[in-house]
Amino acid sequence: ALLETHDWKNEPMVLVSIGQLIEHLGLDKTQRRFTFAQLTALPELNRLANEAHALRKAERPLDRLQQEVMSVTERLALFAHVMDGSAFLIVPASKSETDAWVVPPEFSRYYTDAQFAPIQTQLQTLATAYTNGDSFNFSRASNQLRENLHELSPAIYPQDRQLRLEYFYNHFDGFYRAAWCYGIAFLLLLIAHLRRASGAAHRAAATPKAFGASLREASASRVSALRLAGVAIVIFGLAFHASGIVMRCLIAGRPPVTNMYESIIWVSFAVSFFGMIFFARYRTPVYLLAALPVTLVALLLVHQMPIAMPSSIDPLVPVLRDNFWLTIHVLTITLSYAAFALAMGFGHILLWRYARNPSAARADAPMHFWLYRVLQLGVLLLAAGTILGGVWANYSWGRFWGWDPKETWALIALLCYILTLHGRLAGWWTEFGLVVASVVCFLAVLMAWYGVNFVLGKGLHSYGFGIGGETYVATFVILDLLFVGFAIWRYRASKRAVSAPEIEGDRVTV
Repeated sequence: ALLETHDWKNEPMVLVSIGQLIEHLGLDKTQRRFTFAQLTALPELNRLANEAHALRKAERPLDRLQQEVMSVTERLALFAHVMDGSAFLIVPASKSETDAWVVPPEFSRYYTDAQFAPIQTQLQTLATAYTNGDSFNFSRASNQLRENLHELSPAIYPQDRQLRLEYFYNHFDGFYRAAWCYGIAFLLLLIAHLRRASGAAHRAAATPKAFGASLREASASRVSALRLAGVAIVIFGLAFHASGIVMRCLIAGRPPVTNMYESIIWVSFAVSFFGMIFFARYRTPVYLLAALPVTLVALLLVHQMPIAMPSSIDPLVPVLRDNFWLTIHVLTITLSYAAFALAMGFGHILLWRYARNPSAARADAPMHFWLYRVLQLGVLLLAAGTILGGVWANYSWGRFWGWDPKETWALIALLCYILTLHGRLAGWWTEFGLVVASVVCFLAVLMAWYGVNFVLGKGLHSYGFGIGGETYVATFVILDLLFVGFAIWRYRASKRAVSAPEIEGDRVTV
């Protein structure tokens, strides 16, 4: 952009994602991207930005409009820094990693003219090659510039292996590959499960015994092949998923759970990993059928909402710069979310069975038992994570508990699941009630995980705040509650249908 003659300031490049702000500024409601010159000329935007900055400086909460104003002003500031060159901090500090990098014109802050002379030459060569459209010399000058910058400060400038790792991570796109694997595996396992459940029985009933036996054997072999292929593809998906997480950890030097994008990536991996563990223990694909859709939807969401959940690896805010507490608290909390998400997957499968054939669903004792076990695992992890979070809060903020929205909703989610488990243990509700609770209680987790950060946007956990995705989440919640309501209606209708003949028989006897 420094060497380009195009008038970028009049190109619609700056995103304004909330319609309320677009309307408030009097902009075209049919557009979401506007020009730099257009936005910077709005006095109302400057006034709103000043108010939002004053509130943030006073450590007061911002509403949704003010959060979007802050985001827009940050985008405008980044655009301005790119245009004037101040964003290109490519010259490393000379001694300490904590010292700021500088732009080339400010090299004298750390180096002499003689030390910086080779860098200046390569920058001029780079500019000339770019102006002439000479891609070969541009690439060669870029490589030489990187080598000269490394020689200038070898202790501070990243090693080649670090740069190659980050380049490979950005181009490998392991999470997208994992999503494809999970989707294909889910289809194969679903087909195998449906064939095993219905195909063999129908063929055996409609054919002679000997011929039916051969058909059953052929069908069983096809089902086994489909299942084996599906499990193998799941393993490939887990390998892609895990490799992306490991590379992100190596690049960032910390656990990948510091923002919504990273936590969704981690939780979705844990869901499939838990599902694979249950499958390996009990050799039934229903656990993978419960886990894979949850993981797939999560990965598709983070790819469909790059503005709300950016994948960039950013520096940690000061309160999170403690890898010990970050690891044991946040990983424990997010693993509990994974357990509850897997329980939600189990719950949806069982609700579907209850909606289709309630008597057969009630007879599926293993699924109900392991649904209870997964809920217990989630409660254990969430309780431990909440307590550890209180210890960290006392270490960072000087108090164990302060009824912060994040803390409050974590406690609400924990109490919801504790009530679910104790209610089943005490006989307050049947196995069907446990299934319904496994789905409905996940909405409390969704509020603690997403709602506090993206809807409320208040509290001391401001480093996790964001904007966007409300339409997707609201649609999911409404459709899910409708599905739960339909399953409850079918379950009650089936119970009435079963009890009616018994009552009629009693009357006849009398």
